[in-house]
Amino acid sequence: MNQTASTIFLEENGYFLEIYLDPFNKRIRVDDYRGNTKMLIERAEELAVKHKAEKLIVKVRSEDFISFLEKGLQPEAVVDRYFLGSDAHFFSKYYTSDRKKNDHWVIEDGMVNSIYQLDTSIQKGYPPKEYELRKVDKGSAVELAVLYRQVFQIYPTPLHEPEYLIKTIKDGTIYYAFFLQGKIVSAASAEVNSFYKNAELTDCATLSEHRKYGLMKIILQELEGELKRKGIFCAYSIARSLSFGMNAVLFQLGYSYRGRLMNNCFIYDKLENMNMWVKNLANC
Repeated sequence: MNQTASTIFLEENGYFLEIYLDPFNKRIRVDDYRGNTKMLIERAEELAVKHKAEKLIVKVRSEDFISFLEKGLQPEAVVDRYFLGSDAHFFSKYYTSDRKKNDHWVIEDGMVNSIYQLDTSIQKGYPPKEYELRKVDKGSAVELAVLYRQVFQIYPTPLHEPEYLIKTIKDGTIYYAFFLQGKIVSAASAEVNSFYKNAELTDCATLSEHRKYGLMKIILQELEGELKRKGIFCAYSIARSLSFGMNAVLFQLGYSYRGRLMNNCFIYDKLENMNMWVKNLANC
C-alpha cells in the first residue's frame, strides 16, 4: 500500500463499513458502520492485517460498547454527541508490542491534572491592529502551506501541500488565520462532518514569535461561531499530549478532557499520544 491515505466503503451481506486507510500513520480507522458487529469487526481486523496496520481505531456507538469490548478492543476516548447527538467511543486494538508501549503516560496524566487547576476566565483583548483575522480561501493556500511547513516537521496529513489544502476547502473544511503583512502567522481549521453534525477543530499552528498574543484562542472562537451558525454543536479537538499550551488553550475555552489515544499518529517530530477534548457549543 502506498503512503496516500484513502477512504473505502464496504457494503457486504450483513454489514456496512466506512474505513479510512492511513498508511503514513500505520493505522486503519473505522469512521462509520452498521449491521452485524461480529462480522464487521472481523472484516476490519482482516483489513488491518492485510495492510500491515499497527493500530485499528473504531468510532463505536454507545449501544455497541460491550460488543467491541468482548472482541478485545479497548476504549480510549469518547466524543459526546458525535453521532447526531449520540456519543462515539474511540476503541483501539494494537498489532505490535512497540505500538502499545508508552513512556510518557504518567507525565501526561499529571499535565492534564495541572491543566484542570488553571483559571478558565479568558482574558479579553486583541492582538495589535497589524494582525488581521480572516477566513482562508483557496487563494491563500500557498501561504497556509508555508505556515504548516514551518511549524511541523511531521504531520499526519499533507498540510504542507497547497493542493491538499485546496481539496479540503472544497470538501467543506473551514480555515481561519491571522495575517501579518500578507503572511499567515497563525491558523486552525474545523473539519466538518455535515451528516452527523460534528466538527473536529484541528491543524492548529502559530509561529513561535507570535504566540504571546493568544491568537489561537481567538481563531478557535471564530471557528466555533461559524459552526454554531451552521447548526453544528458537537466540537472536539485532539491535541498532542505533551503540548501543555494547546491543551491549556482548549481547557480555558471550555473543552472537557475525554481520554487519550495512545501512539495515535506521527506529528511534530515523532509518534505521539493525543488527548481528546470535547465541547457542546449549544451551551455557550
